[in-house]
Amino acid sequence: MVQFQRDHLETLLAAVDAGTFDAAARELSITPSAVSQRVKAMEQLVGRVLLQRTTPIAPTPDGEVVLRHARQVRLLDEETSRALDVPDSDVPGRTPSIPLAVNADSLATWFLDALAIVRADTEVVFDLHREDQDRTAELLRAGTVMAAVTAEAEPVQGCSSVPLGVDRYRAVAAPSFVRRYLDGADTERRMTARLDRVPLVDYDRDDDLQQGFLRRVLGHAPRGPRHFVPNSADFARAVQLGFGWGLLPEAQCLGAIERGDLVELTPGRRADVALWWQRWNLASPLLERVTEAVRAVAAERLHQAGSM
Repeated sequence: MVQFQRDHLETLLAAVDAGTFDAAARELSITPSAVSQRVKAMEQLVGRVLLQRTTPIAPTPDGEVVLRHARQVRLLDEETSRALDVPDSDVPGRTPSIPLAVNADSLATWFLDALAIVRADTEVVFDLHREDQDRTAELLRAGTVMAAVTAEAEPVQGCSSVPLGVDRYRAVAAPSFVRRYLDGADTERRMTARLDRVPLVDYDRDDDLQQGFLRRVLGHAPRGPRHFVPNSADFARAVQLGFGWGLLPEAQCLGAIERGDLVELTPGRRADVALWWQRWNLASPLLERVTEAVRAVAAERLHQAGSM
């Protein structure tokens, strides 16, 4: 059985989170040489390379296993100290930190409300990693986060997975955009066909929401010019300002549609993104508290099975 020293585990965490041995050394108030020696001692103990000495530092697959263990040990130690009202002897007054992964639209519309419920009665800080819902599970596999909002239903090894609901998106554009590019498209069918060649807004070059929507409707990806706006609130703003059409979650567009500030282009066709909550299988009251809050708020804000 492999038993790591606590200070060695903290050093591994610091190196990965800070990105370099020098930055980890400053965080731990030790020398870069001491950081290197501790990591080498861990690698010698297991007979495996744990860190890629790149910039930034990245864990190897074996390192990801140890990284996850290090985060679990830290959380359990912090929770035990809090339960016993014993301060952390290494870092007095340290508040427990929970690293989480979440997609941009959830972060902008409902996820922070769930975390606020936890913060109302619990001293905790959150280390949020914003990533596309199709890629958040990778951060779980890497040991970077303890839980994630993800589009992946199959549990990551060592994790549990529960459905949160469906985030529904509507294809919308500003009235000025409709007048400029879609004038005369007086039916949904004609409107949809015209979307093939007019400007659209994408989150980034990996965003497949708009592309996938038209592939399902037309059988091919749109051929029009693309704006890239990699921020959820700014993305919605770009659509409202007439940069292009885009798919917005209902939380960001229903009010604007009712006011006439946005036009729904395809009322008979929406895009649904099923979301899941995956978390480490760890007996942690704090992680359980976060899970309860996330599921409760998601049940209120997302479409649920049976109510679609």
